[in-house]
Amino acid sequence: MPYFDAASSAPLHPVARQALQASLDEGWADPARLYREGRRARLLLDAAREAAADAVGCRPDELVFTSSGTRALHTGISGALAGRRRIGGHLVVSAVEHSAVLHAAEGRPVSEVPVDRWGAVSPRVFGEALREDTALACLQSANHEVGTEQPVAEVAELCRTAGVPLLVDAAQSLGWGPVAGDWSLLTASAHKWGGPAGVGLLVVRKGVRFASQDPADERESGRAPGFENIPAIVAAAASLRAVRDSAETEARRLRELVDRIRTRVPELVPDVEVVGDPVRRLPHLVTFSCLYVDGETVLHELDRAGFSVSSGSSCTSSTLTPSHVLRAMGVLSEGNVRVSLPVGTAAEDVDRFLEVLPGVVAGVRRHLGAPTAEEPSPGSESLVVDALGKRCPVPVIELAKVIGDVPVGGTVTVLADDEAARLDIPAWCEMRDQEYVGESPAPGGTAYVVRRRG
Repeated sequence: MPYFDAASSAPLHPVARQALQASLDEGWADPARLYREGRRARLLLDAAREAAADAVGCRPDELVFTSSGTRALHTGISGALAGRRRIGGHLVVSAVEHSAVLHAAEGRPVSEVPVDRWGAVSPRVFGEALREDTALACLQSANHEVGTEQPVAEVAELCRTAGVPLLVDAAQSLGWGPVAGDWSLLTASAHKWGGPAGVGLLVVRKGVRFASQDPADERESGRAPGFENIPAIVAAAASLRAVRDSAETEARRLRELVDRIRTRVPELVPDVEVVGDPVRRLPHLVTFSCLYVDGETVLHELDRAGFSVSSGSSCTSSTLTPSHVLRAMGVLSEGNVRVSLPVGTAAEDVDRFLEVLPGVVAGVRRHLGAPTAEEPSPGSESLVVDALGKRCPVPVIELAKVIGDVPVGGTVTVLADDEAARLDIPAWCEMRDQEYVGESPAPGGTAYVVRRRG
């Protein structure tokens, strides 16, 4: 059964499994103790730290191990802000940062830097967001939902010139290579590259003002309290080194498979938008959105067909709100499918996915009563579609069904209370070359006005 969700968590690398099993026998003692067992544990911990630091491109004494990537982000952000509290408390982040960064920023003065339709920030705009009271800036190395790589080196130079430390979330990219640029802090998570879950990395460069807000502890330079999970740390470092050894070759191979998906999906499935930068992107990840599709049903049907994929679609969320990443990009959110190939994915599995996908999407569209064509039958100059109480993708389906019933220049007003409609209706207009007039409050929801162009 092909597993295509490595961006969430990669399968445990064979090297990680071997290192974990071996270090369970040697790394159980307290590395802070001076007796024989403690010294053995300390040697294992120090060796893992040196290996991880070499992969990151930092000094071993700049790197600490945390209990997760999320923990590393929260510790890094709170510690950097506390260390520079005399400067101010202002934080600059991109609009597509991982939710862990956005949660850590809650309750603080924050500037969100917008992204383009590919999901990338403009270094110039990012630099303009820096202020005299900016204590910290945060920018991911590559996006977790669409794979777009960010211009970290350019942004890091602007931050250095402004005297603002830059924290880089490298969770998605570190397994493929070091992060370029003069960044100040970096975080990552071992289970993204095939290490065990429960191990994160936090790097704080020398000279960066940092005051840990966690409970006082002598371990991990006082930045990650609690007894180190040495077997998991050893496995994380060993697997990082192993994936790096084959990263160039595997990245080239997986990029070819992803290019095949990017090219073939729009050819095989009508009304699909492939999102994310086609060039500056992670080698193993591709995301696309299908019009008139319930994302949750698509994922279930693909699972029944033997494929494990993920989604940023509002249709798969218990909150019924669209992905903040897709929303910031201004792209279609309904029917969103994220494919992230793990190391070793066979070309035959990708080919079979491309064979199965068209039938799955067509079946879901039939079930939802999606339109198959838009034949003109001019009628009223203006129509109103009541989609209140209906969830993604129904408001867009209802719009598509009636757009041909108004003459060119006529309008359709969609009444909807589903949050995803605010993103999906304008995205549908762009895909179908219709004019999105705008939105306004309406009783029970929002009125979205679309003008027919042709």
